[in-house]
Amino acid sequence: MSKDLSRLLAGWAHDPGEVRARWIQADDGTRKLQLRLDLGLFQMEPDGRPDGTQPRGAGSLCEFYIEAERRAPDNVLPDKLDFDACAELQQEVMQYYYRIMAFYALGDFQNVVRDCDHNLDLIDIVSEYAVDDEVAWQFMQLYPYMRMMHARAGAETAMAAGRFDEAAQLVRDGIQDLEGFYEENYEPTNEDGSPVPPPPELDTLRELLGQVDRRRPRSAAETLREELARAVELENYEKAAFLRDQLKSLKGLDPRLGPKKRSRPGGRENPS
Repeated sequence: MSKDLSRLLAGWAHDPGEVRARWIQADDGTRKLQLRLDLGLFQMEPDGRPDGTQPRGAGSLCEFYIEAERRAPDNVLPDKLDFDACAELQQEVMQYYYRIMAFYALGDFQNVVRDCDHNLDLIDIVSEYAVDDEVAWQFMQLYPYMRMMHARAGAETAMAAGRFDEAAQLVRDGIQDLEGFYEENYEPTNEDGSPVPPPPELDTLRELLGQVDRRRPRSAAETLREELARAVELENYEKAAFLRDQLKSLKGLDPRLGPKKRSRPGGRENPS
């Protein structure tokens, strides 16, 4: 049998500006996940570790250390993670990183969330137990990307189910976490005093928050309000008056709106 990959890659060109992935059926009848790269492809298991191994008898090294921590006195590992242990974990985090890319390209957002949870847990473990701070920081630098992907995939899943409020909250939580991470770990200004531009992961989530609002189905009343605001902005007062009448009529026909209620002075605090 030929060992040349050319036949497998025929018709599946690499595009540096696009992540390309696909499902294939292996010779044993199981499904595998493939990710196209510049020099070939990765083939991964869809569940468990992407390479299909069970290190130390566990589903993954991350699972092994979480279970070891759970069994340890005071839930604290007795030993630090040395360079060899961190190197093993770095290999694992990169395997999941590539599978996250493949799942996202295929629109499999639930599995993106699952694998991001794995890598975020792994980053927590290394940041707490690594024997060397520089090694720990190498893992911590992956946090923004993993947190962003977790929020993106969770929001896409919620929007597909029509839960737009949940989607928006997931994105806002991601933004808050990333803002806290950058505030804690980065200086706000450059050496020359100029402000540091927003990191790309934050920009991505802020843009996504706007997309959630734009993709949210609009009620008839919301549509009229938006049209009214545009008419006022354009000083089209005749159309604005017409839209106000339409909105009043719509409110009168909608039994869900009920009579107008006055709020207490000062309002109330938002629930946490």
